[in-house]
Amino acid sequence: MSIVLRAAACAAALLGATPLLAQTVPNPDFPALEAAQNAANGAPGPRSVPAKAVPVPDDVDLATAALVAAPYRVPAWNANPPDAAAWKALVDKLAQASLPGLAKARAALGVTIQPTTIGGVKGFVLTPKEIPDAHKGQVVYNIHGGGYVYGPGESGTAEAMLMAAYGGYKVVAVDYRMPPDAPYPAAMDDADAGYRALIAETDPKKVAVVGTSTGGGMALALMLRLKGEGVALPGAVAPGTPWSDMTETGDTYRTNEWVDNVLVSYSGYLTHAAQLYAAGHDLKDPQLSPIYGDFHGLPPTILTSGTRDLFLSNTVRTQQKLREAGVVQELQVYEGISHAQYLFDPQAPLTKEVFGEITRFFDQHLAK
Repeated sequence: MSIVLRAAACAAALLGATPLLAQTVPNPDFPALEAAQNAANGAPGPRSVPAKAVPVPDDVDLATAALVAAPYRVPAWNANPPDAAAWKALVDKLAQASLPGLAKARAALGVTIQPTTIGGVKGFVLTPKEIPDAHKGQVVYNIHGGGYVYGPGESGTAEAMLMAAYGGYKVVAVDYRMPPDAPYPAAMDDADAGYRALIAETDPKKVAVVGTSTGGGMALALMLRLKGEGVALPGAVAPGTPWSDMTETGDTYRTNEWVDNVLVSYSGYLTHAAQLYAAGHDLKDPQLSPIYGDFHGLPPTILTSGTRDLFLSNTVRTQQKLREAGVVQELQVYEGISHAQYLFDPQAPLTKEVFGEITRFFDQHLAK
């Protein structure tokens, strides 16, 4: 049984067989808890909160409830291999495990995939079975996520597949180099080279850049790099739950810790992956943490996150900076969703809605 199906059964049990989880019930111990919390939070400073269980929301569809109810993904979230060889072995194991599911999803969605090389960098072209007339000549450039370590090769094409299927675009996905073999700036160099090659043959105003998590952070960093070097920017950008700050700055790094069932805690693999990628560089460098860059002049941007996302603050702070810089921007936040879960179930209403909204935004801002 797949993770999604197992989680669906769990969610159905939680929402159906245990109705108390979906109701507000009096807590007989509340007076004592109230007094303890008042005493613990009676002065300015950090908030002290009691241990508690957070139920699956009762106002989401079953597919979304399945994602919310899913257990932590071990060993992905807390991986800490002892050396480079062990890192590569884990990454390859997880990548290989994802390939059958991706092939099945592509077949169901009618998306084809072809390897390519763009700007000297490996990549893939994903094409839907039909491209609407309005999207002909337009291209989506995808930068995959995975904490700078996960998602090599075809295993990193889930978002590109979904963008092709639900947006009706030709999608070019860059397979950038990653640590431990290739730390910063290799990934950014590859993303830059691929984009430059793409706009050498396509009007940049007909190009959108899409990326989730690490891919979202890299998309923003790429905009800053291109702007600084005087290269034409794309018509629109869609950073999903971007890793825009690698310094663990932001409220939801704490408020959503242990609630997000994907990333779980920054003290898991994220810390180790950040160290591998940065390789001693300052984490506040805008090419590593674009939140510290100048967002003036960036293209129209649509951001996506969820209420349980460890990176929700990254996303909200990014939108605030874009707004302050006068950039056209939108933020969509989904109930109960942890980090990047709109990529997990290709048939879920959530997935269709997220990519439908991104497509609507691109239809408003990409050149025809």
